[in-house]
Amino acid sequence: MTLPASKQSSTVGELLGRRLREVNRSAEQLAEVVQVPATYIDDLISGSRRAPLPARTDIYEKMTSFLRLGRNDLVSCARSERAATSPTALGPEAGVRRLLLDLCEPETARVLERRQSRRAKDDLVDFIQRLLDITQGAVRRLLDDQVSLRLAAGQRGMTYAALRLNVLEFLDATPDTLTTDDVTRFVQPRIARWDVDLDTRVLRVALRGQEPRDRGRRGLGEARPAITPDVEGEG
Repeated sequence: MTLPASKQSSTVGELLGRRLREVNRSAEQLAEVVQVPATYIDDLISGSRRAPLPARTDIYEKMTSFLRLGRNDLVSCARSERAATSPTALGPEAGVRRLLLDLCEPETARVLERRQSRRAKDDLVDFIQRLLDITQGAVRRLLDDQVSLRLAAGQRGMTYAALRLNVLEFLDATPDTLTTDDVTRFVQPRIARWDVDLDTRVLRVALRGQEPRDRGRRGLGEARPAITPDVEGEG
């Protein structure tokens, strides 16, 4: 089915709450289908949690099937909601910035640290966003690997739903909301080194397992996102 236009213009939380009532289902039942803690669904419905980016999650397809919604109803709501609430980019907190610059080629990192203009700060946010895009593209594949996630959850004494939530929250992180835990759990295990040509703005990334022997600028090449099943980032 496809919802009327008036319903398509709702927020994700409003649409979920209304549809749960219409099909006589609970938030707990929806959480079980989506494989997240019930508080995640409660937060979406209340509006205290921002609707995740459709390309960075697998929850909308699961919700659509369970609630018998139109194929694009939730995705359309999420995109409209995100567009209407896009925050002003402030950049990462100091601890996150330091950890990410530690992964940068030292000479480039020193230049980036010295630059203090508004444009320079905006450039750094852009570089970090692109680095985050690469990492999130790799981590997104974890959602399709239930076996690895369940094994990792058991090893860490966590529920599968709780560990899935950690992954989902990282996939929705931005340079502004990225935490030091995000960097140590997800970024550091996947990014060995990054560099950027400040004239051409070309970003070069070496992934873990692909580190060149010479870590100079010429040693870094364009790299495809890699994946590791260890979501905690050990080793």
